[in-house]
Amino acid sequence: MNYIAERRQEEKERRRADLIDAALAVAAEVGIEAMTMDEVARKARLSRALLYVYFQNKPDLLLAICERALASLHARFEAAAAQEPASGRAQIGAMGRAFVAFSREEPVHYDALAKFALHSPTGLASDSNEHACLKCGDRVHETMVASIERGIRDGSIRADVGPPALVGLTLWGYMAGIIQLAATKSTVIEHRGYDADRLIDQALRLASEALGPRQDLPHDRHA
Repeated sequence: MNYIAERRQEEKERRRADLIDAALAVAAEVGIEAMTMDEVARKARLSRALLYVYFQNKPDLLLAICERALASLHARFEAAAAQEPASGRAQIGAMGRAFVAFSREEPVHYDALAKFALHSPTGLASDSNEHACLKCGDRVHETMVASIERGIRDGSIRADVGPPALVGLTLWGYMAGIIQLAATKSTVIEHRGYDADRLIDQALRLASEALGPRQDLPHDRHA
């Protein structure tokens, strides 16, 4: 790639990033559902026509936001694993806590991922935002799987827990559901005498016990 082509590519990537920044700013103000392409173009101080050069429509723009969200979550998971080097099970627990922190500290990103969970892939062209988003999701999943496999090897996760890739998907779904419950049903949780933090702590503890060696499971302690 020659110098001029390189500069053009850099400019294209910078403008794309600016548009995603603008979309995140609008979504933080009005919510992802209410966000419009017109508002994003105005926030970015670019024409609506130019916005459509980069993103086919709002769903395509949301996929780009999801890609950035997954990149951020992947960095958090990698950092969590690095902070908990003792065992694979400890790393998975740290990732669970990192997932909760992500949902609270990056609410627009988390909301985008929650909506992406309802999305059914339709086309996987290698240059599409959808493909890039799925590849980013793969990296998040692979980080979880690596820690599950580590835990099986070091004995902190029981060997019969199931296929690591399937366990990773299960844990993701479990924690996503708990986070959603904590965020949307706080009044009900408080009515039961608890709070969202207590619910999340309980969920993380149960997940850890379910992964651990059988002698760690509550129903085996008095067998």
